[in-house]
Amino acid sequence: MSLNIIWLLLSLCFSPSVHGLDSYNTDTLDAFLQDSAFKSLVRHRAHTGALYRALLPANLSGVQVSIVRIRSRTLCKFGANFSNFQIPSRTMALPHVRRLAIVYQDMGNWSSRYYSVPGYSMIAPVVGFMVFNASNARAKRIRKVSLDTSGKAIAIRFPNSTVTDSMVSSGAKCVSFSASGAFHLSEINQLNECDSQDHGHFSIVVPEERRGKDRRRQSLWYLWVIGFALGFSVVAFLGYFGMVSLKLLKTKKIQVMERQADEDLVLETIWVGSSKMPSAAVTRTQPNLENGGF
Repeated sequence: MSLNIIWLLLSLCFSPSVHGLDSYNTDTLDAFLQDSAFKSLVRHRAHTGALYRALLPANLSGVQVSIVRIRSRTLCKFGANFSNFQIPSRTMALPHVRRLAIVYQDMGNWSSRYYSVPGYSMIAPVVGFMVFNASNARAKRIRKVSLDTSGKAIAIRFPNSTVTDSMVSSGAKCVSFSASGAFHLSEINQLNECDSQDHGHFSIVVPEERRGKDRRRQSLWYLWVIGFALGFSVVAFLGYFGMVSLKLLKTKKIQVMERQADEDLVLETIWVGSSKMPSAAVTRTQPNLENGGF
């Protein structure tokens, strides 16, 4: 295992820009992540049922690994619900061991470097879990074991993905990857959830054609939003411009009327002291006596 770890570190250091399933060896990566997880158990003197996060090198930034150790009888009686996986009750280890260690992986932005499905695009990160004999966490060689769920399904959840009903009807699938690099497609049980009968690595994929349609539809939606925003802005500007124009016309009309009134009113001027002031002409109606009397 130590040689595999050295090879992985060298490949990460000298080939950081390489992508694709053929660029990296998934078995080597799994061995390294497994070793890191079990080191966490030894370092923390792990308690049964406690979930511990493994420390990974900076080269694997974005990958998350955690480990939990449980008793086989506890798994059989209650099942397990850790991380993104829910293992049902009455699940047994094959072969039977007293204690189990479950290593959880979330490949994050490294998913497409190790896993791919021709003709499909992954819309969720690859997550996985592996089950080991944890009777002796310090053993140099830790055996992987299988699970017997008595026909019940193990639920795998993808909380960070956005699977819609239209995606499911258009061909979105669950995908499980085997250690050899092969993959198996299956139907989605619920939105953002897949099923399995054993441990492995899983994701959700959509056909490439569907992904292109979704992108075009999203682009059209953005154009509609931008067009609506621009149209609303233009209408608001025209409305404001119209109100200002009407107010200016009304003000100008009032000014014209006031100016005409001032021009029509002719006042005489008189001197009061040393000041010249306007004075209206006094017109008094001459009295007329009735019957022409004086």
